[in-house]
Amino acid sequence: MSRRRVRAIFRKELREYRRNGSIVLAMAIIPLIFVIQPLIQVFALPASASNELAHEHLLLYMLGIPAIVPAVVAAYAVVGERQQGTLEPVLTTPIRREEFLLGKALASLVPSVVIAYAVYAVFLACVGFFAHPAVASALLRWPEILAQVLFTPLLAAWSIWVGIGISARSNDVRVAQQLGLLASLPTVAVTSLIAFNAIHVTLGLALGLAAALLLLDGLGWRITSATFNRERLITGTR
Repeated sequence: MSRRRVRAIFRKELREYRRNGSIVLAMAIIPLIFVIQPLIQVFALPASASNELAHEHLLLYMLGIPAIVPAVVAAYAVVGERQQGTLEPVLTTPIRREEFLLGKALASLVPSVVIAYAVYAVFLACVGFFAHPAVASALLRWPEILAQVLFTPLLAAWSIWVGIGISARSNDVRVAQQLGLLASLPTVAVTSLIAFNAIHVTLGLALGLAAALLLLDGLGWRITSATFNRERLITGTR
């Protein structure tokens, strides 16, 4: 592994994101979908709702942001270069496929995690300042905030490997992004069920999910690298 080559891919990808309006739009709109409706609901809650909120984990609903945003961004990774005609020159360089994919994944992970943390911070600040004090006290609990901080990069990394795998097999950016969005929906469903207490949260369940995500993230890189066929991508065959 060459860190220099990984950094080169990482920087190239970040520059590409800045020039791509659809990627910037996805990074901006998707978080708003997860923030606006919960904020409106929280601001309208009376103090009497705090007892019910104490038995739920509504903030975990926002873990859908690192589940969806990275998948949509990563879906552009390979097929986007193919459509621009820059994929073949990159793949004909001495860069290894593991380095190529790791650089792509890091370029998707960093902005996605930064956006997720920023949205969390804004949401928590709005709840703390504008919601009823009893409601804010019931929502802003350190275990849930810690869970968001820890699970955000784990969920984002898994979504990224799924998105890159789809991107390497697609010929159209929009199709890849739609498939990436669909592939991330099961993760969003699980986080939503936990948020609304349909799945009871325990410390053992949290540790088990974290271990499973760590394993999936490691396997995702290896499986994606093993199935990444640069000759097929260059020739355009399936």
